[in-house]
Amino acid sequence: MSKTLLEMAADIVKSQAQATVMSTEEVTAALQTTFSSLQSLQNMEANAETLEAVDANKPVVDIKPERSILKNKIICLECGESFKMLSPKHLREHGLDGRSYRKKYGLPLRQALCAKSLSERRKKAGKERGLPDNLRKAIEARKKKSAPAKKRVTRARKKK
Repeated sequence: MSKTLLEMAADIVKSQAQATVMSTEEVTAALQTTFSSLQSLQNMEANAETLEAVDANKPVVDIKPERSILKNKIICLECGESFKMLSPKHLREHGLDGRSYRKKYGLPLRQALCAKSLSERRKKAGKERGLPDNLRKAIEARKKKSAPAKKRVTRARKKK
């Protein structure tokens, strides 16, 4: 069981009185001073907990999600820090992943969580390597592969 403030104050003053010689008036004054100090500390602690509870529900940064993605940085809407890219590790610190972060702040699910300059650089590098053309070819090849399989299924149903 936890002690009351009065019990704690009495223990503190008792220890102090054992270490030094104190008159009755000094003990009374020390008890009152210690009790009021403990009381003010308890009130400060209670106020701090209330403020933390209120702040925990409210995002730290007061910025529109669309404006958090800038040319050379992205601002984390949870903590207000600036990065080139919001990494999965950083988002895990806030108990989120990329998808839940986007949903929480109303960002499109395909929105890159990185600075616009980094996104542009990646896009340009992909085009230089021929990714769009290779992707089109892969999709067409997949369609050609799956088309004969569909025909076989329909023929098998007709024979029954």
